[in-house]
Amino acid sequence: MNKLTVKDIAVSGKKVLVRVDFNVPLDGSGRITDDSRITASLPTIRTILDGGGRAILCSHLGRPKGRVVPEMSLRPVAEHLADLLGAPVKFAADCIGEEAEQKANALADGQCLLLENLRFHNEETDNDPDFAGKLASLADLYVNDAFGTAHRAHASTEGVTKHFDRSVAGFLIEKEIEYLGRALANPARPFTAILGGAKISGKIDVINNLFEKVDNILIGGGMAFTFFKAMGMEIGTSLLEEDKIELAREILDKAKSHSVKFLLPVDCVIAAELDEDADLKIVGINDIPADMKGLDIGPDTLKLFSGILADSKTIVWNGPMGVFEYAQFSLGTVAMAGQMALATDNGAVSIIGGGDSAAAAIKAGVKDRITHISTGGGASLEFLEGKSLPGIAALTDAIIEV
Repeated sequence: MNKLTVKDIAVSGKKVLVRVDFNVPLDGSGRITDDSRITASLPTIRTILDGGGRAILCSHLGRPKGRVVPEMSLRPVAEHLADLLGAPVKFAADCIGEEAEQKANALADGQCLLLENLRFHNEETDNDPDFAGKLASLADLYVNDAFGTAHRAHASTEGVTKHFDRSVAGFLIEKEIEYLGRALANPARPFTAILGGAKISGKIDVINNLFEKVDNILIGGGMAFTFFKAMGMEIGTSLLEEDKIELAREILDKAKSHSVKFLLPVDCVIAAELDEDADLKIVGINDIPADMKGLDIGPDTLKLFSGILADSKTIVWNGPMGVFEYAQFSLGTVAMAGQMALATDNGAVSIIGGGDSAAAAIKAGVKDRITHISTGGGASLEFLEGKSLPGIAALTDAIIEV
């Protein structure tokens, strides 16, 4: 990655504005149910604090849409972060304004402050220059370690960089780009991509970009049924993007011209309705009744896909194999996570692009057996599409000596 990182700046005695991704799930009592995004930021935060810097952390949580929503306050995160750091974390009840300024200025070397939810202000997502300037005025240096928002040109990810001589990446962003970039630029082969999720429309650019890079593409999830429809098959009441049927045909033709193995499910779990109590059947993909819908991959598909994974040396996965939100339709996705772990045990480099795929690795108990689990579903998806991520593009380039 040819961007400056936190290793390239002297933080001692400096106030350092750090964009982190603390968009974590909270239960009804304000308890954090998954702190993986917080723990992922700890190396950068600790480096700043241990170096005598004064860390001013900013993040969003949820989608308050410019309103103060108490249930989306970052205050519980400050308390949890303090436990993880083993040191107090101060909290400001707003991300700009007098209190934020006073608390930022009162920091001593090695102390940490967390600002309130950035998205309590619409100016954050609007990338408002005045708002970005107020954020930047709190600090001397800027570090972006929020990969999960790097695909957004927001005030705290792109706008603030205009107010600093040098804007650098944190260790998490460095790690994300290292793994994703290496997978796309110089993968060990065979290179397999697993793509799932509901719709082809969300994966078109990824598929087209990966045609030039991978050996195998395994398709699961609801989007598989639009491909089946394009092949003239009966899909019952399964999810269908009617307006993407022709596009699906083009993708199938393109796969043949690129000599890429483009594999679709060979069987699926079906039910009459999407319901936790629905009666299930497993049928071949050619045997879906007109009044039933496919909701997960079946065991023969899992066996087929597992064989491909066993021979792969690089694996990238984005998107569930079924309707993961329902326990009885999540089994295929969880099983795929287990197969990725087995491939990793045998020497493959495995990368999961966040979201439901990451949740499946956790549910399967194999997250520590995956090479890298991305903290940013949308950002990793856009990276796989070959797009530039504004939050990373805005960081200061490193000078490469030749």
